[in-house]
Amino acid sequence: MANFPSIALSLQPRVAHQVQKMARKKVLVLHSGGMDSTTCLLQAKAEGHDVASLGIDYGQRLLVEMMFAEGQCEKYSIPRHVINVNWQKAERQIPLNRSVEEMAHSVSPAFLPGRNIVFLGLGHAHAAGIGADELQIGLNCVDFSGYPDCTTQFYDSYCTMLNIGNPGGPKLVAPLLKMSKPEIARLASTLGLQRNDTWSCYRPQIREGSIVACGECDACKLHEFAWQELK
Repeated sequence: MANFPSIALSLQPRVAHQVQKMARKKVLVLHSGGMDSTTCLLQAKAEGHDVASLGIDYGQRLLVEMMFAEGQCEKYSIPRHVINVNWQKAERQIPLNRSVEEMAHSVSPAFLPGRNIVFLGLGHAHAAGIGADELQIGLNCVDFSGYPDCTTQFYDSYCTMLNIGNPGGPKLVAPLLKMSKPEIARLASTLGLQRNDTWSCYRPQIREGSIVACGECDACKLHEFAWQELK
């Protein structure tokens, strides 16, 4: 679909207009400012859809990712919506210096129970409210921290629930679900993203007056793994 504009130009004007009209969707992307969700956002825009970004301010301790998301939306002229919500969160630990292989064999203690359940529910309701055709999320179950709410079982079950609870509502789409992190980075690169254009770190550090990634948490390790082939 990324090559669609060049295909449309070779069609008769009337036919091209009909194809474009049929293909164009209103897409809301759950957008944290990280590589996965930003790639979804820019891919949907590149495909010619009417795209909006949705952020969830859930009382997270660190708002760096929200700042990145806002900057990305401003750069690419994409509307940004934010929902504010809060709940009592379980105490968590952030593991350090785990290998990608180690992450695949256990659920990270940084897992926040209910987060994606809440996010997808709010996102779906907001998508329905603005008349969106799709709600996209950057779920990935190949190279990840073992979170149970990032698996194909979770995604398929949530889609089933939404179809029962809101028949004909916005479709839940996870374009990156079965892609590896390096594959996602390569796609991101074709969309114009570079490794430092997004934020993934769980524990930012202040060094010489600047906020920098720690380089040790799972998110940093996965980000490094994603981009290592594109250095």
